Amino acid sequence: MPILPSLSCERDALRLIDHIMALGRCVVAYSGGVDSAVVAAAAFRADQRRFPSADDRFCSGSIAVTADSPSVSREQLETARRVADEIGLRHEIVATSEMDRADYRINDRRRCFYCKQTLYAELAQFGSQVGIFTILSGTNADDLGDYRPGIQAGRDAGVVAPLADLGITKQMVREIAHLWNLSVADRPAQPCLSSRLAYGVGVTRDRLARIELAESFLRDRGYAPLRVRMLDNEEGRIEVSLDALDRLRESKEIETVTEQLLSLGFQSVSVDAQGFRSGSMNELVQIGTIPSSAVSTYNGRCAEKV
Repeated sequence: MPILPSLSCERDALRLIDHIMALGRCVVAYSGGVDSAVVAAAAFRADQRRFPSADDRFCSGSIAVTADSPSVSREQLETARRVADEIGLRHEIVATSEMDRADYRINDRRRCFYCKQTLYAELAQFGSQVGIFTILSGTNADDLGDYRPGIQAGRDAGVVAPLADLGITKQMVREIAHLWNLSVADRPAQPCLSSRLAYGVGVTRDRLARIELAESFLRDRGYAPLRVRMLDNEEGRIEVSLDALDRLRESKEIETVTEQLLSLGFQSVSVDAQGFRSGSMNELVQIGTIPSSAVSTYNGRCAEKV
């Protein structure tokens, strides 16, 4: 059910605009997801106050900047472009180089730290070229309670998190997105493709490409939200919503899906009986493994549980 704006939503939206307006011209670390889209939309509204002329806003206002790398799906990049057009804020795409870092490719628990450290350094360089020295992130108040080493990278780099600073939670973000008619208001989170890799499974372009193709295949078959995780031994673990599990487990369906994922280079395919949930890889940080009762594994052409 869509989240409808609460009575306090407009007040929260105005607080956000005021907060960003006080910061002056900003670079928004913008992925196209609902959090960064709301921050970008607030920056645009702050620019409207400062610069009544559209030409002045484009030349002297804030800029939404999207990172492009092998860990960003083409679908996500296209969403970022489309939503930036909806918002009206100037939008730039910059190539980022986290894949050049061995500490990132190792994929330990601090992978996100190294990624964000690289991102914010490159956004700072971009900003210096256009005379902007404040970077905004889409970190919201709820994110502070999860295992997110990227937040520390932001703090180290002096990145401002206006949503978190104002105590704006994910639900409040979605309410503001509805208030401003953003098309991503109800869009599930879409973290980078590297987040699908279990810690310790090295980040490679090939693995990221396989995950992207597998998720695109499943999305085309009507599964959303979804994740294709990659575990040890090149195993692909599929997470879909609980109400889609029965369909996925049907004999012909799982055979088709398994055959496709094996053709992409996965060595086996499993279905997570707990269903889709954001951040499930962080569960492995805490418990070290997946309960065997929670996963059905399929090998070869036949959908047999082993």
